[in-house]
Amino acid sequence: MGEYSYIVPPEYHGEMLQTFLRRACGLSYRMVVKLKRVPGGMTVDGRPWRSIDRVDAGQRVCLRMPEDAVRIEGADMPLSVVYEDDYLLLVDKPPYLAVHPSAGKPEPTLANAVVGYFERKGTPLSFRPVNRLDRNTSGLLLAAKSPHIAFAMAQKPQKVYFAIVLGELRGEGTIDQPIRVKEDCTITREVGEGGKDSRTHWRALATDGEITLVRVVIETGRTHQIRVHMAWLGHPLAGDTMYGTDETVLPRHGLHCARTVFVHPVTGETVRVKSPIPPDMRAVLEVRGLWQDEWDEIE
Repeated sequence: MGEYSYIVPPEYHGEMLQTFLRRACGLSYRMVVKLKRVPGGMTVDGRPWRSIDRVDAGQRVCLRMPEDAVRIEGADMPLSVVYEDDYLLLVDKPPYLAVHPSAGKPEPTLANAVVGYFERKGTPLSFRPVNRLDRNTSGLLLAAKSPHIAFAMAQKPQKVYFAIVLGELRGEGTIDQPIRVKEDCTITREVGEGGKDSRTHWRALATDGEITLVRVVIETGRTHQIRVHMAWLGHPLAGDTMYGTDETVLPRHGLHCARTVFVHPVTGETVRVKSPIPPDMRAVLEVRGLWQDEWDEIE
């Protein structure tokens, strides 16, 4: 059961506790309701407090979160943890690993690995990803350790990707095209009218005329956004058979989440984490003379 403590600032003097929790502490309405049912769920200066009671500046508000309901079976499998504290877990996901279990596919997933990791530490928790990656996309994925933190992370982390795309691409640009579900499909997306607002910023780093290494930052987090936008631009990701046709460069689409930057929901600090370009993508760049050590350091 997680515990959180907050000091009421002057601007919330005289406000109802629920107002302070919602606006200043980032709690969802649902979580405030749940706390009412937890013994000692909400206290002010050590005394039980109702959500409609007023708080004064300088008082200490303490919350005892409800026990987590773990609904995914844990698995004992490798997990690359690159950042962790009491509130967040950041892992480096390998390619070919699905994030969540799906019907008809019994293989273990990243969710099973994370739940198993928590179990081995003696802190059984659910898997709550803040961002998601496709099965064949590698790189950084952030997970919250409680529903409160997941809600507080509504402002998603900024992510930087490296992509290997087909063809010669130079310069930089922004793709501002809506993305929608392709007709008669459930997974495949496309650029088209009526789609969701989507923006992708790209910058070409190196090319040999046949492939190009591209740095990509997305403003919006649509399903398959980078893959769809780069294909629309005429440069589908290498190895992406859903939005392209080539399988000779890579056996999976060449996309890696290499940087993540986020404001910690509890401490307010800015956290920056890097993940090196994985061996399979690096090997493709090296054999073509495109690799530079600086790629792993570029922001």
